[in-house]
Amino acid sequence: MGLQHYFSRDEDKRAKFVFNLIAPVYGLIDKAIGKEYKKVAKIINAEIPLQNKSILDVGTGTGSWLVALHSHRPSRAIGIDFSEKMLRQAKQNHPQLGFQLTDGENLNCFSDSSFDIVTASFVLHGMKKDKRILLLKEMKRVSKKYVIIHDFYGKTHFIIKILEFFERSDYINFKKNFRKELESIFEETRIIGLKSGNAVFVGENGNASTSSA
Repeated sequence: MGLQHYFSRDEDKRAKFVFNLIAPVYGLIDKAIGKEYKKVAKIINAEIPLQNKSILDVGTGTGSWLVALHSHRPSRAIGIDFSEKMLRQAKQNHPQLGFQLTDGENLNCFSDSSFDIVTASFVLHGMKKDKRILLLKEMKRVSKKYVIIHDFYGKTHFIIKILEFFERSDYINFKKNFRKELESIFEETRIIGLKSGNAVFVGENGNASTSSA
């Protein structure tokens, strides 16, 4: 993809260009990101035990988030992304896990209620509202019980603001509206506040079954 895709009105083309471009950088800082993710995964595991659960990570990038969750011994863990270069880094850094090239807005390759937990870390803030809603609905469809979103909440550091500007994300509207968007789709929701302007958003289907797929 050429530089013209960065200026494209097509959100998908723009996003793929940006993430393919920055994939090598994320590959280098994968371990540093992973340390922070492990702290968050520990908090999640205290709320929702991950052992023997099946997990789908949407927009997995270089796989750091999935690896953090995998440390709590789920029965199955799969990461998907639409960036070939991100997945190349993921497979190189974490060959023990399963990754596949798939667009998160269309999870037709997975049947309803395929996973106990469907998750995404710092993915949804990059989308406009209509695409966020589509993705949330798809995540809900393939989840038996939980959808877990790790993303911006509260104050954002000015350096992050600059990075988000160049990524042309929708993080400002995400922070303003995401809680209501989540509540419009899920029967039950809750927010686990974290340090450094992040949070874990949990949406529950209200289904009784939470057994592994």
